[in-house]
This record gives sequence, structure tokens and C-alpha cells, in this order.
Amino acid sequence: MFTRRAFTTHALALGVGGGLPAAGRAATDPQSPNLLRILTPHGAEANLAPVAKSFEALCGCRTELVVVGVGEINAVLTLEAMLNDVGVDVALPATFGIPDLVEAEAILPLDGLAQQYAPQDLTDAMMYTSGDVFDDRLWGYQTDGDVFLMFYNKRFMENPELRQKYADQTGTDLTTPATWEELDRQMAFFHDPDAGRYGGCLFRAADKVAWEWWARFHAKGAWPFSPTMEPQIAGAQGVAALEEMIASSAHLVGADLGLFANWARYREGDIYANIGWGGTQKSLYAPDSAMRDNLVNASLPGGRINGALVPMSYFNWGWSYVVAKNSRQPELAYQFCVNAVSQKVGAEAIAQTGGFFDPFRTDQYQDPAIVDAYGAQFLSVHEQAMRSSMPDLYLARRGEYFDALSYWLQLALAGDATPEVALNNVAQSWRATTDRAGATLQARRWMALRDTYPAELRKALRDET
Repeated sequence: MFTRRAFTTHALALGVGGGLPAAGRAATDPQSPNLLRILTPHGAEANLAPVAKSFEALCGCRTELVVVGVGEINAVLTLEAMLNDVGVDVALPATFGIPDLVEAEAILPLDGLAQQYAPQDLTDAMMYTSGDVFDDRLWGYQTDGDVFLMFYNKRFMENPELRQKYADQTGTDLTTPATWEELDRQMAFFHDPDAGRYGGCLFRAADKVAWEWWARFHAKGAWPFSPTMEPQIAGAQGVAALEEMIASSAHLVGADLGLFANWARYREGDIYANIGWGGTQKSLYAPDSAMRDNLVNASLPGGRINGALVPMSYFNWGWSYVVAKNSRQPELAYQFCVNAVSQKVGAEAIAQTGGFFDPFRTDQYQDPAIVDAYGAQFLSVHEQAMRSSMPDLYLARRGEYFDALSYWLQLALAGDATPEVALNNVAQSWRATTDRAGATLQARRWMALRDTYPAELRKALRDET
């Protein structure tokens, strides 16, 4: 059983009177609970510090961060809904985890609270809201612009001898890769351990490997599911995407590293390509980083589909503020969420160099503190990617779908299963998951999700005939 002692907590206290609507002012009532507890992923404490401080000043209440591992938020929230023992009010799950939390009845729908308390222009500046709506209901507020992006070693790219050698070998200039095939070719070119150079440091750990394949697969021009939820991943496009991942493994180092270890490894400066998010940029761009002035930022590689180059952008992570099912003060919790994503408070949270939240509002890209934390070149790339991102798989049991995919991808990458066997097994698992979730309902959700894809990519993707 989870108890309060089971978690690392960080308390913040500041009581200076309130200026909130009735829900917020209720916290100063002696009969009202006077502590708001926020379930927070480890590493985001710096982002939450100004958010909590601001809210305490507004409502005169106290806040407490309940800090758990990055991958533990959903499990804790689900158990809290069953046991009502942790006692959290607000949580920050990964955005892709919201459908599973809805199915588990672990969070509250926010439609009614939004109708009563949300400022009229609350979401006008928010750049990505697809993950906060599920089954036509509002469940959270996005607070982290996590588009998958590329990072390249500027010193490698601008080396005259290497540039000439690459041009001689390939017949093309060395520029940021427009396709995954070109990325793989460049990583192979730069990979020379004897010379102290490595091609790439792409995430291939169990909790992240599926994202790379998902992007590569879409770049082949296929939808992962048909309109009736039949898996379409085990055909030529899916196999080719996995075969390319397997081949590129020869030119990677540190592919099994976790999030923070990946950043530390790439900061050593001897690797050409990395993949990541704005949090990666914050780490690499830090004043003490050897990579600070040695970065070239770029969007994900795209695909050449039916002869046309189709760019790729993928919102694959993100964190959203939600209200826990068993909160004893849901109105106050909702007001915390609204305050957290407001213009001023949201910008203060994003500017924290010690956290990993990234810009999610249009008015954050010119904020001086945010520009100082990320650099202008990165922010230009990030803003463009945010405006044209395909969504993650926001379906019920998303965890089951991606767990099966990750398991078999890792077996294939290790040489323990052929790409054909691995992807056929994934497809079989996906059919069973769809049946458990309800095929008709799941198909309706999937078609609604397809409508949120960027128009150019949506036009390029095809179903099996």
C-alpha cells in the first residue's frame, strides 16, 4: 500500500493572502483543507517551484510536491484512485498517459470546472492541445512542448576536411538530414571510434525505443492502423523501418542510456547526432556545457513519399496538469492547473534551467529568460515543429500497444527475432488489445486522432489496399 512516507516530498510554503475566484479563496477558510499536494515527475521540481510559489501567494494555501520517478506517475495515480491513500490533488502525467488514466477512472474530467472557472482566453496561446482531449472531453492542460528534435555536432559538420570527404563519397553536401536514410548515412560516415568520433546516441532503451521506430515508420508513408483498427505495421514499410534501425545500431554509442545519462554522454562532444527534446537542449546549452556553442538544432528527418519530401514533426511526450479523482478540493486543484499554464507563471516555469519543461505557448518564444535558457536558433526550430506535430497514440490502452511494440523492437535490435517475426507478433498483440478496449469504440477514437495529424502528412499517409 502506498503511504505518504513512500515518496520523496518537497514542501513549499508561502501564505500571503489570495486573489483567486471563489474556488481559490476557499483555501483560506478554516473549514477547508489548506494543503494542495501535486504529484510531480522527478526532474521537474525546478519547473514547479515558481508555479507553487505563485499559487500560494494567490490563495494563501500551502503546496507540497510528491516526487516520483518519471515513469511512475500513472501507476501512482491509478493506485491512488483505488486506495485513496496517497492524497494528491494535482498530478503531472505524461500526456500520452491520459487515455489510460481516463479508462482507469483515475482523473477528473475538467469540462464543468472549465466552464465555471476558466478564463475566456486560457487556451488561445497554447500551441498543442490534442493530448488533453480524449473521447470529446477535457482532461488536462499541456505544460511542456515535447516535440522530438535532432541535435548535431557543429564542430563535425563544419570541419572542412570532413565536409569535402563526405561530398566526395556521397556526391552531396553535408547538411542537416532531410530524411532518415540521410541521417543513417551521415552517422555511418562520422562513426570512427579510432579517431574518437561516434555516429549517434539515439535512445534505444525499453521506454523510448518505440518513438524512433514510430517516426521512421510514418516517414515510409503508411498509417499504423486501418480505419477499422487493423494493424498495418508488419508490411514492407514497417519491416524496412526496423531493418534501417538495426543497421544504424552499428554507428551508435550509449543507445541504452536513460534520459539524463544520454544528455551527460552527448555533452562530452565526441558524438555527431542525438535525438531528444527541449530538455536535452537545456542541458546541452547550459553555461558549463562543452556543447553550448557546438550545436546545430533541426527537426526530425522526414520521408520521401511518392517522390515528394514530406517533413516530420512528432509530439511524443509532454506533461499535462490533471486533477486526481479523489482530490478533496477539486476546484482548488483546478485553479492550480489554470494558474500554472497562464502566461506569466507558465513562462517562469519554462525558463527554469534546472527543469525539463519546454515552451508550449506562442508568447513564450520571445521571453528573454527562455531565450537565454535555450538559445534563439533552437527556439526557432522548436516553434516550427510545434506548429506541425503529429500526435502520439492517444488511445485507451496506449501503454499496452507501446509496451508490445517496444518489447519486440528490442528483441529484433538484439538479433533475437527477425523484423518480420517481431512486427507480426506486435500486430497480433495489438489486435488483442483492441478487442479488449472495444474495437468499434477504438476505431472511432483512432479516426478522430487521424484528423489531428498535420494536413501535409495526413495527405501523404496511406492505408493498405
